[in-house]
Formats: sequence, C-alpha cells, structure tokens
Amino acid sequence: MLRRPKPTDCEADLLREQEQFLTSGATSAANVVRRPDKRRGEAGGEPNGESDGGQRDVVTIEDLPDQLPSLTPAPPKKSRFKASRVTFEAEDAEERLDRHDTHISTVLSRIVERDTTSTPVSLPALTGMAFPKVMHRSEISSQMPLSSVGGKKSIFARHIAAQRLKEGKTPSNSAPVAAHTPEHRQQNLPPEMSMDTDQTIAAASNFSGPRLVSGQGLQGSDGSAESVRIHRENQAKIQAMSQAEILQEQSKLLSQLDPRLVEFVRARKAQSVPSSSPSSKQPQGKSSEGNFPLDNVSRESDSSSVAVLSQNIQEVAMEREVGEEEEEEEMSAPPSVTEKDLPVKPQKDWVHMNKLEPEKLEWMRDLPAPRRKGTKKAMQARFDLVGNLIPPTEDLPTHLGLHHHGEEPERAGYSLQELFLLSRSQVTQQRSLALSSLACILSKARAGEYLSVLTGSVISTLLDAGLLFLLRFALDDGVKGVMSAAVHALRALLVCAEDEECLDCTFSWFRGLASFPLLPSTQEEEDEEDEGLPDIMKETAKEKEEKKSDHDVARQDVVKGLLRMKLLPRLRYILEVVRPSPPVVQDILEILTRVSRHSSSSATQVLDCPRMMETVMSEFLPTSWTPPSLPLPPSVYGLPLTSAMKLIRVLATSGRHACARLLNSLGVRERLSCLLSAEPSELLLEPSEAVRITTEAFRMWTLAAGYGQACQLYIDLYPSLAKALQSVHRVLAPSDPLWPLQLQRVLALLSLLTQITHTAGCHQELQAGLVSSRGEESPPPLPPPPVSWSHVAGLKAPLLGHLKAFVKSLDDPVQRDSSLAVIPAYLIYLQAYYHQFSRQSCFKPVETLQELELLTSEVLLPLLSHHVVQSLMKNLKSSSVVCSVQSSHLGPDTTPSLPGLACPGWRDRPGLVAPGSPFPLLTGLGLLLDTVAGIHKGLTRKFTGLLLSEPVIGYLRGCSQATPTLSHTRAWLLRHEHHLLYLLLRLAHRLVPFDPEVAKHASLYHQVALVLLPWLLPGSEFLAHELLSTIIFSRDFLSEGHSGGPEAVELGELKLQEEAQHHSSPSLQTVGSLLREACVQLPSIRGCYLTHLSHLEPSVLTSRDALLGRNPWINSHLLPELTGPTLPSDWPFLPLVSLYERAGVTDGGGLAVEELPQGALQVVSHCLQWLLLLEVWREEALKVIPPVAKFARLSCMFLCSSDLFLERPVQKLTWGLFRLLTRQSRLDSLDLSVPPPGLASFQDLYTALLTQYEAVSFGDRLFGCWVLLPLQRRYSATMRLAVFGEHVGMLRSLGVTLDQLSVPIERFTSPLEDSLPLLRLYFRSLVTGTLKPRWCPVLYVVALSHVNSFIFSQDAAAQEVEAARHSMLRKIHYLTDEVLRNHLLLFRLPQRHTELGFDMFDQLPPIRAKRLEKVLQMQDSSDHKGE
Repeated sequence: MLRRPKPTDCEADLLREQEQFLTSGATSAANVVRRPDKRRGEAGGEPNGESDGGQRDVVTIEDLPDQLPSLTPAPPKKSRFKASRVTFEAEDAEERLDRHDTHISTVLSRIVERDTTSTPVSLPALTGMAFPKVMHRSEISSQMPLSSVGGKKSIFARHIAAQRLKEGKTPSNSAPVAAHTPEHRQQNLPPEMSMDTDQTIAAASNFSGPRLVSGQGLQGSDGSAESVRIHRENQAKIQAMSQAEILQEQSKLLSQLDPRLVEFVRARKAQSVPSSSPSSKQPQGKSSEGNFPLDNVSRESDSSSVAVLSQNIQEVAMEREVGEEEEEEEMSAPPSVTEKDLPVKPQKDWVHMNKLEPEKLEWMRDLPAPRRKGTKKAMQARFDLVGNLIPPTEDLPTHLGLHHHGEEPERAGYSLQELFLLSRSQVTQQRSLALSSLACILSKARAGEYLSVLTGSVISTLLDAGLLFLLRFALDDGVKGVMSAAVHALRALLVCAEDEECLDCTFSWFRGLASFPLLPSTQEEEDEEDEGLPDIMKETAKEKEEKKSDHDVARQDVVKGLLRMKLLPRLRYILEVVRPSPPVVQDILEILTRVSRHSSSSATQVLDCPRMMETVMSEFLPTSWTPPSLPLPPSVYGLPLTSAMKLIRVLATSGRHACARLLNSLGVRERLSCLLSAEPSELLLEPSEAVRITTEAFRMWTLAAGYGQACQLYIDLYPSLAKALQSVHRVLAPSDPLWPLQLQRVLALLSLLTQITHTAGCHQELQAGLVSSRGEESPPPLPPPPVSWSHVAGLKAPLLGHLKAFVKSLDDPVQRDSSLAVIPAYLIYLQAYYHQFSRQSCFKPVETLQELELLTSEVLLPLLSHHVVQSLMKNLKSSSVVCSVQSSHLGPDTTPSLPGLACPGWRDRPGLVAPGSPFPLLTGLGLLLDTVAGIHKGLTRKFTGLLLSEPVIGYLRGCSQATPTLSHTRAWLLRHEHHLLYLLLRLAHRLVPFDPEVAKHASLYHQVALVLLPWLLPGSEFLAHELLSTIIFSRDFLSEGHSGGPEAVELGELKLQEEAQHHSSPSLQTVGSLLREACVQLPSIRGCYLTHLSHLEPSVLTSRDALLGRNPWINSHLLPELTGPTLPSDWPFLPLVSLYERAGVTDGGGLAVEELPQGALQVVSHCLQWLLLLEVWREEALKVIPPVAKFARLSCMFLCSSDLFLERPVQKLTWGLFRLLTRQSRLDSLDLSVPPPGLASFQDLYTALLTQYEAVSFGDRLFGCWVLLPLQRRYSATMRLAVFGEHVGMLRSLGVTLDQLSVPIERFTSPLEDSLPLLRLYFRSLVTGTLKPRWCPVLYVVALSHVNSFIFSQDAAAQEVEAARHSMLRKIHYLTDEVLRNHLLLFRLPQRHTELGFDMFDQLPPIRAKRLEKVLQMQDSSDHKGE
C-alpha cells in the first residue's frame, strides 16, 4: 500500500513515491475534468476524457518523458534461492527437507497434538431464520469499539471479537493481562536489546508469565498455569547460567532459527507494549507511526559522522575521554504530546485538525537533560557568547540564552556553523552577537586555549569556511554596532597582543629594532603553462598575482587578501567619517600596525592610502589637546594615542624613505618634539598613558636615528634628555606603581642614545667622503648627519656612573630586577661608544687603554663573578631556543597564511624573553668584551672565566648536537641567540692561540661554529663571512691536525689492513697523509670557499652596516624575507655543485662547455680536502646532510668534466672519501630511494652517471666503484635493469675487482633476486659473452650467483617462473662453452680472495643433479610426444 507524503520528505522522496505510484497502476484520487461551456454550445465530454474537440487541460513538467511508463503489473516473484538448489527427480522430499531446513525438521519432529478434551464445544445457536442475519457496519462498530479490538481489522474479525466479548472470552492471540500492567510495562525493552543486554535478563526474571505462549491446548483444565510454570522453570535455568553461557545459547538459537521467525518473535514482543504507555521508549521528535527505541537512535547518532560547520567548514570536534565501553545514561523520554497537552484545543470544524501530529509539537515541551557520553568518537564543539567551550554534559539554565532550536537543542551553546548563520541574519542584534562571539573564539584560539580539547585548528577551519569574506562584508554594514563587532573580530584574527609585547621587550636588545616581515613562508607552485617557455614569454609574479581571485590570494596570504579587498579605504572611512568609540579606534590602529608588519609593500600601501595618515596624525597625534575630564573618555578624537605612535614606528621600520616621509611630510618630527620636550607628568594625560606614549616616541626616534635621521632633535632636546637621564634612579624605584612602564621608557631612552652615538661616529667618515668627492662626476655621497662626535662624547661619564651603581645594587633584592633589566642596555651603549670612539681622530690610545683597564676591573669582572649573574647563567640551556628539542607547552593556534610569533604564555614558561633569561645580559656583555678585547688585546685573558664556565661549556655542547627548525615562531628568537653564539666564538678565537686551557675546548668551539654557519638567518650574512674568515678554516681550531691526528689515522689504517687479511673490511689506504696535506692547505681552502660565496657580497655589506652601527648606510630595519638560512646545509659541496652547474652534462648528454675554467682542478682538490677533513674529524657537523645527498654531490665531480676525475690528486682524495662513505655504518644509512635535495629522483642522476661512464671512463676503477655502489641488492632493481639493458656495453670496461671494491660482495648477492626480467638479462649477458670475468669480475660473480640460485631453487613459483627455470637449465646443459657451463652449474658461494671470486663444487650435488635429470627427462618426453 502506498504511503502518504510527509512534511519531512525532500524532493527526491516525492519523485521516488511518484514513480512507485505510476508503476503500481493504482487509480489516482482526483482527475482533471474539463467541463463543457454551455454558453458556447459545447457538448459534454466522454467519460474517459476523450472528446472530439481534443482540447484538454494538460499539466506539463520539465525533465519528464513524454510517454508515461508502462503500467503493466510487475512480473511474478521468484525465489532467490531456488536457482542455486540442485534437485533430483527420485529424491525423497523428506530427506531434502531435513537437509535444507534443519530448524523446521527439528520443530516438526517435536510436535505434540493439541489436547482438546478440556476445550468446551459450542454449537451454533438455533434460529428461526433460513439464513444468518446480515450485520451492518454501524451495528458492529457500536457493539465492538475499534479501540478495544486493537487496530484496523476486517468486518468479520470485528464481528468475531464482538461475539467473544459477549461470551466473556479473551482473544486467544493476546498476551496475558499481567504483561500489560504498569509494573511490567517498563520491562518491555526494544526488540534489538532483547537478547543483547544484562538488563534484558533481569527484566525477564521479573516477568511473571510468557509473552508468546498462552497455554491453550495443553492437557489439563488450567493450561495458562502450566505455561506460567514452564516459563518460571525457564527463568530459573537462565538465572543459573553465566553470561557467557547465555550468549552461547543465544547464538546457537539464532543460528538454527529462521531469521524471519526471529523477527516475528521480536515483533510480537514489541506489540506487547502499547505505544500510548507513559513509559514507552519512543524518542523525542519521532512520529507515533513508527516506535523506534531510544537506544537505536543513540546508536545511530554515535556512529554517524561528525557534523560539519557549513559547506566549506571542516569539523572542529571535542575530544572526549576514552572509556572502556561506549555508554549512555538511561534516559526516559518524555511522553508524546497528546491533545490534553495542547494549549488550544482543536475544534471539529477546523480543517485538517482532526489528526494530531506530535512531531510538529515537540518544540513546545521542556528540553531534555544533556546526554552523558563516554565515547571515543568526536563531538561537535559548542561555545558560549564569550568564547568558552561548553562541555557536552553541562546542563546550563535556559535563561542564559544559549539554547536554540537547531541541532542538539538540549545542548547549550553555539557551534561555529550556527554562528556563521547568525552573522548573516537580518536581525541586527543577532549579527552583532555572532560577530562578537567569533571575536572571542578567535582570541582564545590565538592564545592556544583550545589545543588540548579540540582536534583541528579553529583559525584554519574558519578561514577555510570564508571568515575573511564574512568579516569584510560585515565591515560594510550600515549599523554601527555590527561594524564595531566586525572590527573587533578582525583584530582578534590578525593581532596577538602578546606577540607585540614580546617585540617591545626585545626592542632595546642588540639589533632589537629590526624585525622579520611576517610574510607566509609557503612557496607557490610553478604554473605548468610556463614550462618550456623562454623567460621573456613567462608571466611575471605581478601578472600572476593579478590573475588570481580574491579567494586564492586570501587562502595563501590573509593580509594580502584583505588589502586586495580594499580594507584600507574602508578603515579610513570608519576613522574619518563614522568616528567610532575608543575601543574600535584602538582595534583599527592595531590592525593597521599588523598590516604594516606584513611587508614593506604593505606598509607603503598604508602610507599611500588617501587621507589615512592625515586622519591618524590630526586626530590621534595632535600637537595640542584638551585634557580629558574622565579616566575613560567617551571619545579619543583629539587626544594622542600610544597605538597611533606605535603605528608610525612600525611604518618607519619598513625603510629610510618611509621614515623620512613620516618625519618631514606628515609632521612626526613636531609630534616627537611636543611629546618629549616635557616630563610625562606635564602632558595633560592620564599618568600611565603619558608614560606609554613617551616610550613609543623614544622608540620612534630611535628608529629614525638608526637611519641617521632626526638627529637635529637631539641637539634641540638635549636638556630634556639630560633631565631624563638624571631621573633614572628615581623613576625606577620599585615603590613606583608605574615601575614596569617607567622601566620600558628608560630602556627606550638608552636605545636612543646608542643609535645617536652610532650616527655621530659616522659623521667624520661621511665628512671626509664629502670633501674627497668634490669636483668628481660620481653620484653625490651621503651628507653627514648634523650631530658629530663632540655632541655625544659627554654622555659616557654619566651613563658609566649609572652602570656602576646598578652593578652594586645587584646585592639589594629590592632593586635586583631593575638592575638586571637595564644593565644590558648600558653595556650595549658602552660597546657602541668605544667601537665608534676607536675610529675617531680624537682617539687617544693610552688614555683609552687605561679607561678600559679601569672599566674591566671595576665593572666587567665584578659583574661576571657576581653570584646573581652566575646563577642566571645556569639558565642558559633551559632558556635556549636552539637546545630545546620540543617544548611540552602547547603553542598557539597558527595557520601558514597568517604567521605569528607564538608568544602567548611567554611569561609562564622558560624562554629567551622570559624574566629569568640570561641572554640579554650575556649578549650585551659579549659585545662589550669583544670591543674591549679588540682595542686592548692584553685584557683578553681576563675573560677566560666566561668561556670556561661550566654553564657555557654545557650550553655549547648542547648547541653542537642540536638541529633547530626554521619558522617565524622561532626565527625572531633564533636571531638573538645566534648573536650570543657568535660573540662567544669571537672571544674563543681571541683566546685559543694564547690560552692553553681554552685551547683544550678548541674542537668544541669549532664544532659549534660549523653547526652555527648553516643556521644563520637572512640579515646575518656578515656573521657567516666572519666565521668563514676566522674560525671555520683556522688550524688552531683543528687541534687534531697538529696533535697527532694524521698519525692516529695512519695507525688505524694499519690495523684495518691487518684485519682486512681475515675480513672483508675496507681499507682507508692513505687518508693519514691526505689529512696532513689538507691541514697545510687550509688558508687556500678558505680562499676557495670565500671566492665561491662572493655572490653574497651585497648582502654581506648590508648586514655589516647594520651590525656595526653604520646607520647612514642602512636602508631598512626590516630584515630580508625569511625564505631560509643564509647558507645551505650542504655548503661544503658548494664548489663541486657550482662547477657542475657551469660545465656539467646537458639534457643532450654532452658537456655544456668544451674546457673547464682555469683553476678548476685546484678548486676541486681543495673542496675534496675540506670534505675529507670534515668526514674524519668533524663527522657530527655533516650529520644534517643525508648520505644520499653526499653521494649525489660527489657525483658532480664525474659529471662536470671528461677527465677531471682522472687527475691524480682528485683520484687520491676521492678514493679516500669513497672508503669513508662505504664503511659498514655508512652503507646501512645510505638510502637511495629518497630523492636527494635538488633532484627529482636518484634514478635520473644514476642514468647520467652511466652515460658518462660509457663515454669517458676509460675503464677507470674509481668511476667503476662509483657506478657499482647503487647496484647492491637492497636498492631498486631499476638501476640494475638499466645497466644490463640500456647500458650493457659498459660491462666490457667495468673492470673493478673484488679486492678494489670496498663493499662486501654479499651486499650484491643476497638476498636472492626475484625480478624475472633482470634474471633473464643476467642469463643473456652470460651466455652471449657480453659479461666475462676478465672484463667485469664483480658483476660476473653477481650474475652467476643469482642465475645459479634461480635455476636450482626448490621454492614453489608461478608457472611462468618455473618455465623460465627449466628453459635456462636446459640451455645451460647444452652450452658449448664448458667453462661457463661449469661456472653456472657448479657455482657454490662468492669468495673475495679466490682467483675467480667464487667457490665451485667438485661435482654437481645429488639434489641438483636429480633436478637437472628431471628437467631433461621432461624435455625428452615432450619431444617424443611431438614426434
């Protein structure tokens, strides 16, 4: 019977029901009949609708066929199992029944005939009528109500039921009355749980009677009592059984019974519970038409997939604690809605209100309690209005406004999907509320509060769902509240307050005013359309960027996507026209600051935005203002704001031209003079705000002075600066409530004086250049700054006095924190002063040396030996970023398209910027010690205690074994740690030649220098150049070279040679003498590498100007983009790679140039000598280079020339490296399946090597060993197939012997070869004479071993493999070459020291002879059959 459509049916359900209706051929409930128009004289239509006029009302639906589907009835049903059964004509039907239907035969064999002796026989009543009275439907309905019958029944069934009621009998198929009593209704569990749970057993034990058996037909007068007795006996047996026995019997019963019978029993059990019972398990939201149990619903919800946010939102799921079993609290669902529960009773004359639909009224009832789940499956995360995650089991009151009629109405909170929907609502309050909630969620996600409870990244999920476009649309909202909420959400997405706080704390560090641009580090893939095109026809990066859609740009770079969507003009409009509240203004200024940190181009766009900077300068950095009457004024327009000055400072970081534009065109110079000419207490601002804005003003001035600009202000404001210096000790009193803010202001002042000192130190050089360039046509030199050395010379005395006082105050616990915070800034200032003073014409060496001796004895040595500093140095390793492998602290939620600094929670965990970090103090101390030692070399030995201290030695050892990763979250900290490591190595470079105690750790310092070199980041190229020029190639740091190192290696060679007589260990040959010669050539090796790094000269000069304080030559304090380290990790191979790129093999197979450049032999020799030194004495420094990369880089030596590898110096050095690389431990770690860095696959490189070997090798043994190494059995068979297939001609010249090959032959012969094509190539090369022992001894033994093992193998194999074995064995037997035949048949094992390279049997073993005979007999028998 066809069901009526339901309101919940979708379009697909309606179409499917329509198809079923058309297929069934049933008559429709209504027909379209066109009535004739009598006024027009039309006749009536025919009954079937076929009139002569042919005019009919036709309903047409698109995409439906013109022809109706066939309405013929469906074919008769056929049994699915009948076709699979095999029957015989003479077969007994009983035997077939017993064989197929075991459960039926079991039941039929135990059938007992029903006893009817106690059943009363009722005769029909005698009537006077000839025929029975015809009963009308109305009479039966009145005699027997429908509700008492139990559902829809036929008229006959109703009549019989009415007669039985009159006679006082109960229908035989009804269950006992006890089953319907209220105390037993609760035991009627769902049918799915009837045999599966312990609760079922308990329920059954409490049940007083059977459900399916009534007792009729049993012998005796009381059949029902007998059935109850049998039921109780069954229950007693069940209770005596264990759970395992019950489950076993249950499975046994289910396997024997027909599944349809089981379903019938379960259905009867379900019918025993009326649907209207108050304790029924009908779930909420389900219609009364289908009574589905609650447990079933919960199972479906557990097994279903986690809900997604929207079409593009991925799931952010809550991790639940894993329990032993998936459980749910037993919940009794509320009763279904009845007519009594309705607030308005339906009337009879209301249309279609005669049927109650409970599922549509469920929303009116009270919410159920949240279900408690202990499950392994994830659940959808829900948040409250302030971004807190709501546990799924928490039952919150409804007055909080966190419940709604969406999914899971019983759970409080909003999912991300629901917040997205609300943010596009037509109700203003809902839009504002949703955006505010998203802002809170974003803030907490950036702080990392969800990482321990949610799977997946919240920010990445929201960005993928289109959050950026949602916020950008909301910014255009005309409602001020919605627009303010959108600004707040955008600020929460872009800005991390703790990141900015950390950058402000490190501003006073050495080079702390510089920072990396926050550009995403993801590299874009090259377009396939540009492949193969010349460079002129390829699209530029700008053209590719313009072709991208906003979505693609935003997916790769959030800030760039926002700029693409015209964010800046909209923010300017909000500031200028809307004039929002103070929090919104603060958010907009912070957003602009984050956009300016993105890159120099983004900062330029902020500067170029029409009326943007004019609005900021006039409204938030005015030159005059009225003091606010309230602590929190309702409007900040017309008041100076700290965030506005910080925006100016970050914009100035992007370049000297932007800074000059701000100072001169936008009036920043006047603002600085206005803010810094008076004390903070005189600025008519709230005290804390006054200190903050003057601090930012000092930082802005520091940046300008870092370019050599705004120095005239120093002369104009010198009295104010001197007054500020005099009040340092007063404002840093711990009792001052503004102490943290005053501390930052003092540090900013000291940073300003440091940069002005650097600028003044360059005045003399610029003045001399200006004088010498007069009359020349060269570009005009830089003008000298207005401040000269005489202007800053007087600052040293008061600042030195401050430093002495702060060093003494370290003993005072009250002032200790202030002293430790400001001492590094004083040390950095003194370093700048003495560094620039030594370059001035007024420099007096004798007086300066005396000053430095006094400074060392009164300040530096007491500071180094102070117990506070010593205890602080113990935190070196714990605070290090390099030594920390992986912090257990969960970092913030970041996404590649929006990089951050990962600073949330930085005060609560050890780190470089944490309060207990020794890095700022040691860096400042190292800078001053390096400058003092450079001027007064006699003082250098007094600083040995720093290098020999136990914390420093332990820290350096930890750094020598570390492998730090590179990312934005670590790079800004790694840069400062690299400064300290470099300064420690500089001090070691001064002390190692003169101090024996320091020289004992020379190898440690050298190891640290080697691992530091490939770590250095962009902007530190000068440090790399200094390390290469001083420590890396210094013989003083290669202590093994002059302390018996080569001799020790030679002794090791002798020992290995002795062992080689008994074992197959490779010999190092003459490595000792090669090392001795390499140590002598270290200066030439250094010159070779510096020459190949000359392309970095512009970067080195730029980095030098920044690190040495040459401020007028600095173009930007924004460091280069963080694309990777300054030098690659495989820099020792750089000369070889460069030579290969200039003269290597081209795509055509030939060399790119005819001859190598002059000095190529010397370059290659120096490179190989340096690699040999590192492999022997500094093996740890090369661990970052994979072995396959080393092999690939060394292969360039064979590919770059046709005869370079034949030169004797190259031969000796390469042989030594080959022996080192083929040691047992190195061979195990050589994985050729991993592509070498810079190559698509190793197979391509090996193909080029084979081609080069065939062309120019001349049978060279070194080249042959190089080609043989990848042919080991553990590597891919593709390379062996290439040798024996495409390059089989090289087998004639591959004359490497087993003694010359340092790789054990067993690595080539074991395990057995399983590639049938390769085995056939082996066999073909042997029998055709292509492979002979005098031409290619190694591969001859390898081919013999594999072919011999293959033909005599007893393992079961496929028919093709077995046929190949027989074919090879027969062909070998009939070979005319007796020597090859004996080698193939009598081969035993490879043996390195024999003449042939392998052992042979004297005669064929019996098992092999038997196999050969069997194969030959099979051949003879097949020949006879053929005849």
